[in-house]
Amino acid sequence: MAQQQQQKNGNGGRMNVNMPRPSWMWIYALIGLFIVGYYLFFGNSSESPLRSDWSVVEPMVKRGEVERIRILNRDQAQIFLHKEAVETYRADKEERYLSRMPEAGGPQLVFTIGSVDSFREDLAAAEEASGVSVPVIYENQDRSWTNLLVNLLPWVLIIGVWIFLMRSMSRNAGGGAGGGLMNVGKAKAQIFDKDNDKRVTFKDVAGLEEAKVEIMEIVDFLKKADKYRELGAKIPKGALLVGPPGTGKTLLAKAVAGEANVPFLSISGSDFVEMFVGVGASRVRDLFAQAKQKAPCIVFIDEIDAIGRARGKNAGFSGNDERENTLNQLLTEMDGFQTNQGVIVLAATNRADILDKALMRAGRFDRQIEVGLPDVKEREEIFDVHLRPLKLDPQLDRSFLARQTPGFSGADIANVCNEAALIAARHNKKFVSKEDFLAAIDRIVGGLERKNKIITDEEKRVIAYHEAGHATVSWILENASPLIKVTIIPRGKALGAAWYLPEERQITTREQLFDELAATLGGRVSEQLTFGEISTGALNDLERVTKQAYAMVTYYGMSDEVGTLSYYDSTGQSDMALTKPYSEEMARRIDAEARRIVDRAYAMAEQVLRDHADGVKQLAELLLEREVVFTEDVERIFGKRKKDILREEREAAEAAREAAGERPSAAASPAETTSDPASAETPERSGDGPEQ
Repeated sequence: MAQQQQQKNGNGGRMNVNMPRPSWMWIYALIGLFIVGYYLFFGNSSESPLRSDWSVVEPMVKRGEVERIRILNRDQAQIFLHKEAVETYRADKEERYLSRMPEAGGPQLVFTIGSVDSFREDLAAAEEASGVSVPVIYENQDRSWTNLLVNLLPWVLIIGVWIFLMRSMSRNAGGGAGGGLMNVGKAKAQIFDKDNDKRVTFKDVAGLEEAKVEIMEIVDFLKKADKYRELGAKIPKGALLVGPPGTGKTLLAKAVAGEANVPFLSISGSDFVEMFVGVGASRVRDLFAQAKQKAPCIVFIDEIDAIGRARGKNAGFSGNDERENTLNQLLTEMDGFQTNQGVIVLAATNRADILDKALMRAGRFDRQIEVGLPDVKEREEIFDVHLRPLKLDPQLDRSFLARQTPGFSGADIANVCNEAALIAARHNKKFVSKEDFLAAIDRIVGGLERKNKIITDEEKRVIAYHEAGHATVSWILENASPLIKVTIIPRGKALGAAWYLPEERQITTREQLFDELAATLGGRVSEQLTFGEISTGALNDLERVTKQAYAMVTYYGMSDEVGTLSYYDSTGQSDMALTKPYSEEMARRIDAEARRIVDRAYAMAEQVLRDHADGVKQLAELLLEREVVFTEDVERIFGKRKKDILREEREAAEAAREAAGERPSAAASPAETTSDPASAETPERSGDGPEQ
């Protein structure tokens, strides 16, 4: 039996040292409950005298019901009533207050007096009216314990709160995490090692093929360092991951930690910022001290722009700013007198333009790895990752979803998948279908549908012709973005929308920009041609057209009058300039050229709508009837797009040449492509602007 008991204990009968230690908080809680319970159950005992005042006692004195009065410490009067009076009051059910007085033998009433002299005068007047004298006894009670408690209680509370805070900070500082008061300068870095169960590898990262190739060099060096040392090569000391939000910079860093099989210290740039002076620099020193102890290892600093902003440009801060001190310490640790052999620094930011030049130089961050928005192939791979946990329609085409989401980041695609699952569950479906994904894309890009919004019939007609104008011009013009659908259902701030699917191109020609401007102005032109007046619904269209026209003149050099000049500043330094980089005469010419570009696009849209007036009317009436019109309906009204016809003819010609045994000629590719700042777009939504 004893042996069984020992086996049950699991430690041979000895006390289990791993049992949780008793917490002092339980003792404090029990004491507090005891005090509260005492006051609740015993503080207002039925034997305690009632709190009263002289206005209640004076009639009792005049009626001769008071047996005696005791004055305690010259400030408290205790009233003793005759036994008959006590029984009378306790039996009185109408006077609920006095019916609760204690029985005879102790004081029945008690109240505080201002001074003994005034009380004696009031008592003498009452005695004279009743003709009965009431004995008054004066007593003094020792309050040493009460006074001691009152004097010590504030100090006990202060010391107790201090001990509680210190114990809390000590618990939070476990493992040197920097949570305690004495550890405020410790770095709060999370440490991942090769034994971590929740490792992320490159297999879990879809897309980002070029970024993975570059960053694999760092991983390969850590795994096979001797191969590089034999050739005298040195691994880059740091790599900066740059890209828009949601593209997978942090996920890529986690994959590096999982692949490298070396310690990985992760910390955020905001963790260095503290209200105490000097804490940021101290945490930087502690971070690199931990990294040197674990070398070879990787240090990852997420959102490094929190401390890496260019020095001297922090508005509202002096030259002795805490962030600048932290940055100076970081610069010293990364490439100073002390060498950090085997410590590689990875950092991520989406604002590389504001980082300090000293931080970006070779020797600190030797290379920048661009983590951009995924293309159509990479989006399909990302969809494959996020669709794994979903119950999908077997007929779902994943390549179709990738084509419907140009300009979406990995985070956006994850949101689309989750939103589609929510929509399917809301409609009690057994699986997530194609319609759910399309509704999710519309919901994310355009906002929530508002079918109950009050719109008059006249306003609805204007919106229908407005959206029909957008759809018609974009369908007829060759270089405009292809149309997906048109709707007059309010969504978000827009009262209607025309949805397009922009081509994923790296460069855009002037004619393509003109066609897109004309398609954007198609709604405004349609209103004017149909109703003879214009409305405020084209606010969003006019804003986009104006910005694009000025960009064509001042950024892309697409104006013959202004010439091949560009005032675009990719470094972001123009924000600090106090003057324009051009003269007033040039400003007038820029304004005139922007006006000419908009007028030309307006004339193009007007010509298209006049030539296809019947189609516009037919499309608008169909919108009023069905509220949503898709590509097939527009194609039935206007026929196939010219661009689609040319593509089909080209594909047929190539197929004919292949059938005849001829070798298809390779399409010439430009030797050099330029990056278009306006090329990365999501599915366009040409709406009718904010509600007015």
